[in-house]
Amino acid sequence: MDSLEEKVSVFMCEEFSNESDCNRSLEEYEFEDGSDYGDSTKRNSYWESQETLLQEILERYNSTGSKLREEVGRIIEEAKASEFCSCIEPKYSSDCSNCLRRQVVALLCGRGFKATLCLSQWKHTKKFPGGSHEYIALMASSFTREKQIPFLIELELKEQFQIAKASKKYQKLIWWLPEFYIGKPEYLTAIVRVLCDAAKKSMKEKKIHMGPWRKTSFMQMKWSSGLTQKLSNVDEPVDILASCLRVSAAPA
Repeated sequence: MDSLEEKVSVFMCEEFSNESDCNRSLEEYEFEDGSDYGDSTKRNSYWESQETLLQEILERYNSTGSKLREEVGRIIEEAKASEFCSCIEPKYSSDCSNCLRRQVVALLCGRGFKATLCLSQWKHTKKFPGGSHEYIALMASSFTREKQIPFLIELELKEQFQIAKASKKYQKLIWWLPEFYIGKPEYLTAIVRVLCDAAKKSMKEKKIHMGPWRKTSFMQMKWSSGLTQKLSNVDEPVDILASCLRVSAAPA
């Protein structure tokens, strides 16, 4: 079994020089097999290792772009405090996530950020049901302002991993997640893989069938491809990102 640090290094792609090698390593990596999962000692060891691994990933996530994350976080809270719902039949603010995303993008663009909405769409196949998912892409300047750094904003991070009748150990992993994801796509890739594997173990404990929409390859499709959309409620024209951010997605 690889050490925890080696696992984290695989997730963070630190050992590889290009994106294709990084993506391949993420796909080839497999968690410890659960053939002896009925053993309570091994079961507890698994959950402890997953929690530690997730904390390691989140520590690295928090160590990059902290000032930008704080600023974007304040803008999100400002959007939530506003009357952002523009639906024909207004909903409660906590339910209208579509309007909230548009308000966040409008505020970001108004503050000089290069942000846009992205829509991932995938067709129905024998393996997965069709669907779509909307998120926010943002390009931020580096400290030296010499290059642009891609960031991904997911306003409903915890909701993406909620499962019915989850074990307490799995619920604890969800508790560790930030309310919003504001960071580089690769950290989200690592989080998705940890949580999807943990969901599989949780369902196995509860003897619940795991639907294909809970698998890593399906979850990663939510942030793997994009269609850019312009906002009708932005007063000034904004530069639309050439392409939306991409999370390393497993082949369908």
